[in-house]
Amino acid sequence: MIKITADSTCDLSKEMVETMGITLVPLYIIVGDKSFRDGVDITPEDIFRYVDREGKTCKTAAVSTYEYMSTFSELLNKYRAVIHISLGSEFSSSYQNAAAAAKNLKNVYVIDSRNLSTGSGHLVYDAALMARDGLEPEEICRRLEETIPRIDASFVIDQLDYLRNGGRCSGLEAVGAKLLQIKPCIEVVDGKMTVGKKYRGSFDRCIKNYVKDRLFENKNIDHGRIFITHSDCSAQTVEMVRQAVSQYSHFDEVIVTGAGCTISSHCGPNTLGILYKRVTA
Repeated sequence: MIKITADSTCDLSKEMVETMGITLVPLYIIVGDKSFRDGVDITPEDIFRYVDREGKTCKTAAVSTYEYMSTFSELLNKYRAVIHISLGSEFSSSYQNAAAAAKNLKNVYVIDSRNLSTGSGHLVYDAALMARDGLEPEEICRRLEETIPRIDASFVIDQLDYLRNGGRCSGLEAVGAKLLQIKPCIEVVDGKMTVGKKYRGSFDRCIKNYVKDRLFENKNIDHGRIFITHSDCSAQTVEMVRQAVSQYSHFDEVIVTGAGCTISSHCGPNTLGILYKRVTA
């Protein structure tokens, strides 16, 4: 059997991970002078409470080469091969560390997702489905590499406070965006985060326009699966997005997941994205 592993940043639900037999390797969240394992010792709600209380942001840290090697070695005692899908190499040193660990082991394959959240989650889920169907590891990796440039990943951020605290935008930009009710769309392009369209108005209004812009009359959509991934959005907002997705396109699977600690610590609450595959890159 082939074992699929992934960094905790793939943001698949606990149910999906358990059903598909996926092993997650947690990144670290640094809160003050303490370190916590993403999704194990800390939740996004813990992060939001800390930031509200202290006015300070949390940091993230990659998994070490030693930790990857320990995880892979243990799994190789039970499985004939391990395929690990990592957080994109432009966002963290996790890929480099996992690849270094794999060099010292046989039958371990490491894939650079060049993405984050359920952008990489698509690859993890695809890999688990292919492993269940009995495909060989080389063929699974080949198909994943073909899929990577077809992933369309983007998010709309309600407030820039977390990006400002993390040094990813200036205080002036954050204040200006708040006064003008500007909600930027953050896109993953060529493995890097870039700022796309900037929406203006209430969060729900911006989100609905964002969904329409991504999906309406878009002829380059693979209609198999779409993730709606969010950080502490209301049930009403999530349901509105689900309805908008159905209004502007059709997908065989519409899967709602919560963003994990890594996305939440950088983007803050009320962040939401739709992530799907394109037919062509």
